[in-house]
Amino acid sequence: MKNPYEIQIPALDARMMEAAETRQLSLAKPPRSLGVLEEISVRFAGMTGKLYNEAKRRRILIFSADNGVVEEGVTSAPQSVTLAQTINFTRGLTGVAVLAKHYRTELRVYDVGVNAEFSQPGVINCKIAMGTRNLAVEPAMTREQALRAIEIGFAAAEQAKRDGVEILGIGEMGIGNTTTSSAILSCLLNRPAEETTGRGGGVNDAGFARKKEVIDGAIALHRPDPSDVVDVLAKVGGFDVAAMCGAFLGAAANRLPVVIDGYISAVAALCAKRINRDSLNYMFASHISCERGYALAMEDMGLKPMFQLEMRLGEGSGCPIAFEVIDGALTVLRDMATFDEARIDDGYLGEIRGDAHLQR
Repeated sequence: MKNPYEIQIPALDARMMEAAETRQLSLAKPPRSLGVLEEISVRFAGMTGKLYNEAKRRRILIFSADNGVVEEGVTSAPQSVTLAQTINFTRGLTGVAVLAKHYRTELRVYDVGVNAEFSQPGVINCKIAMGTRNLAVEPAMTREQALRAIEIGFAAAEQAKRDGVEILGIGEMGIGNTTTSSAILSCLLNRPAEETTGRGGGVNDAGFARKKEVIDGAIALHRPDPSDVVDVLAKVGGFDVAAMCGAFLGAAANRLPVVIDGYISAVAALCAKRINRDSLNYMFASHISCERGYALAMEDMGLKPMFQLEMRLGEGSGCPIAFEVIDGALTVLRDMATFDEARIDDGYLGEIRGDAHLQR
């Protein structure tokens, strides 16, 4: 990909959103009484350009990659877990795999930088390198590698659209990627690691202190340009986050609604937003992550997550649950009776419909 900043993203269909709003107000219920479910159906109509939609053809894209920064002792898990879980996705043994099966969701797993030579049915080999370099001492990757990762994610979203997928989720696997995500977030928001960094999969106090020290030190050493997301990704990011960023851009460019998972997914979504703000129009936020920086990313994007389940697994595990909520919202818009169909005189709602308290 030569220049992701030149990606064209279509505007939401304002006419179709108005039609969805009008239908919501005609349904046999008090105005706005289904709250966020109504907002979801209206936004979805704007994304697809269709009044009636479904979210039954579901896919989660999982991008796996290793991170050289694990050499600094910033994580409690060994790097070998990246490879093991990448394979386990295809065997249906991980958290997201179990949830995906339960909620009738397909997984597509991409190796964009796992530090191992392997071949596994169901893992798509797009390996850029054997993991990134150690960002504590040198840039994590070259600019060309960052662009390649973005291109891989973009192409994966385009393929989903061609395959008839109706809603997409974005997940990851990569030991050390809460460190890279916090480094990216610190750059983009101009905040120190103390404000953006959590314990990820779990580290002791010494490891947590080291993690924050590494992030602040890497930013001071490499001086990433916060106005250039590709530069930030190349210097302190990871192949997985860059590919996820590309997937969010690809979904938006193809009018494909896309769901953010947890912290790492949210940082990738923020990267996409900084590259092209219009990509934000096609995103839904699933759950509130326990990671410290998650709320900062959501605040910057102005998105409201759907639920709080104290999740912090990653992998895309929040997406299948969100798919079910979204499909329910779309079903209400399509199948619920109007006042006329229910043979109810809605005249009593005249004043209520104009109540400012009920406006979005």
